Amino acid sequence: KGFLRKAKILAEKNVSMLKDLISEESPLIGLEPSAILAFRDEYPELVGDELKEDAWKLAEYTLMIDEFLVREMDAGRINRDMFTTEEKHILLHGHCHQKAVASTTPTLRMLAFPENYKVSEIPSGCCGMAGSFGYEKEHYDVSMKVGELVLFPAVRKASPDTLIAAPGTSCRHQIHDGTGRIAYHPIEILYQALKK
Repeated sequence: KGFLRKAKILAEKNVSMLKDLISEESPLIGLEPSAILAFRDEYPELVGDELKEDAWKLAEYTLMIDEFLVREMDAGRINRDMFTTEEKHILLHGHCHQKAVASTTPTLRMLAFPENYKVSEIPSGCCGMAGSFGYEKEHYDVSMKVGELVLFPAVRKASPDTLIAAPGTSCRHQIHDGTGRIAYHPIEILYQALKK
């Protein structure tokens, strides 16, 4: 929406506040891809020269929750016997920001970590929301048409017992509005898979 001055002020405030708190041992971890990836992808370019080095350091130790959990799984600190062996099929709609500047691979790996969880990624582009675009009355029809290209038909085709995963808040709203199906954040699905 072009709020660059406000974004720069917010980025500089966040970098100044977090620069001495975030490290390899204490990473910054986030759930919403667009929010957390702003620290990695946008903050180093937004801040003034006096904060560039700090912003790059902060970016280095910023992780999406799935990246962090896969790292913990690979290190053996999270293991499969902590999770159910129940069979589940999951369809993942990746977040646009995540697909553009990171990867959905950690999300796919995290969701497939429980022994009998099978995950497929929907080959969709944008869900149609595009940030606040789809929330705006004048863009609603276009937003729904974008969702109908690939995402909505794939969700409708999925069996009722297939879980729909989408890390983006607006993506989950769009899926529900366009299909009537509830989409879950991937971390909700992994949490439900934990043995009780």
